[in-house]
Amino acid sequence: MPEGGPKARRLRQTLRLLAHPRRLWRERRWLAIGLLAALAIAVVGAIVAYDSLKRPGDVHNQEAINRFQPQKPKAPPKQARTVNWPIYGLTPARTRYLAARGIAPPFRKLWRHTQRPLLEFPPIYVAGRLYAVNNNGNAFALNAETGKVEWERQVGRLNASSPAYYKHRLYIVNLEPAHIVKLDAKTGRVLWKRDLPGRAESSPLVIDNTVYFGCESGELFALNTRNGQTRWSTQLGGAIKAAPAYYGGKLFVGDYGGHMNAVDAKTGKLVWQSGSLGPGLGASGQFYSTPAVAYGRVYAGNTDGRVYSYDSGDGELAWSYSTGGYVYSSPVVANTRHTHPTVYIGSFDGNVYALNAKDGSLRWERPAGGQVVGSLAAVGDIVYVSEFTHKTTTGFMMRSGRRVWRYPKGTYTPVISDGHRLYLTGYSSITALQPITKAEIRKARARRAAHRAALAKRRDEATARRRHRAAAAEQAEGAAHQGQSSGRAASGGGP
Repeated sequence: MPEGGPKARRLRQTLRLLAHPRRLWRERRWLAIGLLAALAIAVVGAIVAYDSLKRPGDVHNQEAINRFQPQKPKAPPKQARTVNWPIYGLTPARTRYLAARGIAPPFRKLWRHTQRPLLEFPPIYVAGRLYAVNNNGNAFALNAETGKVEWERQVGRLNASSPAYYKHRLYIVNLEPAHIVKLDAKTGRVLWKRDLPGRAESSPLVIDNTVYFGCESGELFALNTRNGQTRWSTQLGGAIKAAPAYYGGKLFVGDYGGHMNAVDAKTGKLVWQSGSLGPGLGASGQFYSTPAVAYGRVYAGNTDGRVYSYDSGDGELAWSYSTGGYVYSSPVVANTRHTHPTVYIGSFDGNVYALNAKDGSLRWERPAGGQVVGSLAAVGDIVYVSEFTHKTTTGFMMRSGRRVWRYPKGTYTPVISDGHRLYLTGYSSITALQPITKAEIRKARARRAAHRAALAKRRDEATARRRHRAAAAEQAEGAAHQGQSSGRAASGGGP
């Protein structure tokens, strides 16, 4: 067969030379130099590509860390008192911590309300009533003392949020249909309804006659509570699934474009927007986690597996902390009489993390028993977490991480409180749990001790009776034996 033209012959010669580098260097030096240069460029390109696509390292920004603003711990009341839990996250800053006295295990169940549909988000509590919306869009009110349903209202077909209470009114956003509704809290009657440009699962917040929430269209909304008219809407960097937090005249919320945002609550003007580090490969993380604002910082989890702390003034990233899985969970942020400022948050890796709120260093880490998808909540000295895998709820001491309680119900966000008891959200149930007081514990111990003493007394009496019967039987047997011996002696001893 023909060997081909001149080009083919030169290619074969070059390939033969590549097998002999020294000969290539002697006979085709410029070609060798070109090949080496191309190889060097390829290596440098590979290094640059790897460096740009690998997972970024965590941030520890000492300058921003030094701007931390410590706050005095909030002392619990001297005596237990009733408090409202009127929105998702308890306070406008969404810190999810209630300083309370006397709410600690053991608990006894007062009542349980069970529904067939999923309860993905927890209820709120105001003035003796619990208000919630199930996954099927059915809003309802429960008597907090009895668990009895006081009213129900179908407000949508698909819901994944908690209502907000403000001046005897409830505000609820829906995924399907995409709208927000205002209800009379006493009766459940619909007062107004407004269509939205996209689905909404951003639990609302009401400040000064304005209701704030986000939408999957990427817009943050401010509506007039009186008539539902739009005061302003601001387009952010992606779909908004988290609930906005409020502090110092600003709203803080993350988006699915991977940005944390600060927006002026009066005007809707974007104050700052900061990015997230992302999981690598050039991708950005997504903020499903509702932020908590405290100490001059904004804290939130991200689907890139990190917990973030931004300066609330300018959005500068102070620190990030990597967990072993997605962080859908929203954090508890608190300092107590017994703990320094700490961020408590769960991860899809199945662990609960307690992080130093100032610099992000790890205080403790504990297994939750399964994947953590929902937010945490803290009441008194205990932080509670529910896990998705086995659907249980666990309580950990905030200071040490010691596990002090576990309950066989729970899936997403674990508990809220009215200052006297816990209301625990299961997969499709709400359970009222009453702390057992020290006096009740002492009485129960005394009853158990009296019961044990009575049992011991009965055992002792039964033992004494058995011994008495045994002794009587033994005595009778001895007497009978003696009588038989005397009879034989009498019969055998005659003349």
